[in-house]
Amino acid sequence: MNDIGELKQFVVVHARAQRIPSYASVLSAIEHDDGDRSGSWVDGWIRAAERFERSGDLLSACRAYNLARFPFVDGPARAEALRRCVDTFDRWRKDHPSIAPLAVAHDGGTVRCWTAGLSRTDRKPLLLVMAGIVTVKEQWGPVLRQAARLGMAGLVAELPGVGENTAPYDEKSWRMIPALLDAVADGADVSRTYAVTPSFAGHLALRAAVDDHRIRGVVAAGAPINAFFTDREWFGALPRVTVDTLAHLTGSPVAGLADRLRPWALTVDQLDALDIPVAAAVSTRDEIIPPADRDILRRHVRQLSVLTNDDVHGAPDHVAETQLWTVASVLRMRAVRSPQRAVINLAFRAARVRGRLTRPR
Repeated sequence: MNDIGELKQFVVVHARAQRIPSYASVLSAIEHDDGDRSGSWVDGWIRAAERFERSGDLLSACRAYNLARFPFVDGPARAEALRRCVDTFDRWRKDHPSIAPLAVAHDGGTVRCWTAGLSRTDRKPLLLVMAGIVTVKEQWGPVLRQAARLGMAGLVAELPGVGENTAPYDEKSWRMIPALLDAVADGADVSRTYAVTPSFAGHLALRAAVDDHRIRGVVAAGAPINAFFTDREWFGALPRVTVDTLAHLTGSPVAGLADRLRPWALTVDQLDALDIPVAAAVSTRDEIIPPADRDILRRHVRQLSVLTNDDVHGAPDHVAETQLWTVASVLRMRAVRSPQRAVINLAFRAARVRGRLTRPR
């Protein structure tokens, strides 16, 4: 059973990023996290999902089912929520025939993905999208509609152990990314892969980019780098939901988790070896990623651009800005010069100014 206050705190950025209507009223009615009983986390979000479904809004329903299984499947109630999340997304994407499923065998498990724009005759650069330890692929699936507008093929995946990904989450999990690139190499120009990988997926993408030079750029946000894994004092003060989720995904008891994760830290030599552009969004009041991690990026990543938000983890008060910055970063990494890039840059700057004027000081 999760701490209900932490669930409400950390889900906000996901609700805002997915533009779930009236999410605050759903949260206000939730009282506990005991299975699917009345007033529970799962019950509240499933009821919201069913309302969206009845109104014909399948995408909002999928998103609400996603939050019902947040942060991870810990029993039958959340397992059913995940099943309904995937099923509803599948029904929604039938009206978007460019989006197709893909299953890749890896490390004794199966990595289930959503793809778009794969073509043997017109192989486009690949946009790889994957997020953190609490984020399923269906949350990011709608981004695939935008890949074509960027002149790219798209692939959305999950971290090992998250959602439908049954591969183990361990020190070697970064190898999943090259395996995914191999799997779509006939349908996309994977030698020009750009990774949009917030949170813990950013850690995997940066590690993969050290060895796999098909990755030509990484956009990360709130990614653990080094100190997250090595600073015992910081790790000991992490939110319970973060620790519990990592313990669940790695199959490690909480008591031994810090030791289990310590070897995962990216080294100075690995960061020095990166010869690609890296864009990193960082939050000055991040409760999960220590300040030392953004400092090590600044010292050792040669082609680094940083977006700094005065915010907590995930920057829930800067969602629109960060989304625009992400697209602008991908276009910049690809050296795309077009009216589209100019418009997105202008929209980002306008959102940045608007945010400064409207947010309380």
